[in-house]
Amino acid sequence: MNIIKYNSFLYNDIRWMYYCILLAENARKQGEVPVGAILVKNNNIIGMGYNNVIRFNDPTAHAEIIAIRQGGNKIGNYRLLNSVLYVTLKPCLMCIGAIFNARIKKLVFGTEYTSNNVLNQLTNIIYNDCCIYSLVNSIDNVFSNICSMQLKYFFYCKRNKN
Repeated sequence: MNIIKYNSFLYNDIRWMYYCILLAENARKQGEVPVGAILVKNNNIIGMGYNNVIRFNDPTAHAEIIAIRQGGNKIGNYRLLNSVLYVTLKPCLMCIGAIFNARIKKLVFGTEYTSNNVLNQLTNIIYNDCCIYSLVNSIDNVFSNICSMQLKYFFYCKRNKN
């Protein structure tokens, strides 16, 4: 019985991450960094988004923030208890703060940053040393190859735009 229950959770994680990848593709088509996010509660989507930083001229218009805002509006509460956030890229420091404040129960992400800059190092400290994994149930590297390739392809095209 536990195996069936576990597999249904795994199936849902794969299913929702697939939708995130499609959302990330929308961002790429609009010239945005291809990141997609979906917020799910009781197996229903309550929020979704993809990066819109350039379109909205808003540095906070990350996929996660947009999905969290929609979710809060949909249920009429900033506390998104028992919800699950799926995102194609490991959330940044700003988004981690929003995830904590929204009290999201579980975080599932596709791939991690590959750069070794200061912000990435700080994010890793928050994840590892400050125990985000104990505060938010977290699953990483779901469709990691696809999520990673979306980002690599986007930046490759940006660099070789001749």
